[in-house]
Amino acid sequence: MPMSLRIPRQKENMIEKAAMKERKTKTAFVLEAIDEKLGLVRNRESALRDFAGWLSSKEAEELRRATDVFETIQEGDWK
Repeated sequence: MPMSLRIPRQKENMIEKAAMKERKTKTAFVLEAIDEKLGLVRNRESALRDFAGWLSSKEAEELRRATDVFETIQEGDWK
């Protein structure tokens, strides 16, 4: 069913840029965000939390720090 939202221009610009970055339409991006918020899909953070649930807090923090490298892109690796 169609729905209309009034979104401040600044937020719409942010949504548009983020959608383009992920190569999705604005609609697909917003629907995915809604699904995540409603708990209909698992995002990466919740999947990691479930996986790390058996770790102690210290071990979980060490795992988080050890995987931080995956959050950055080294341009030299893609040439």
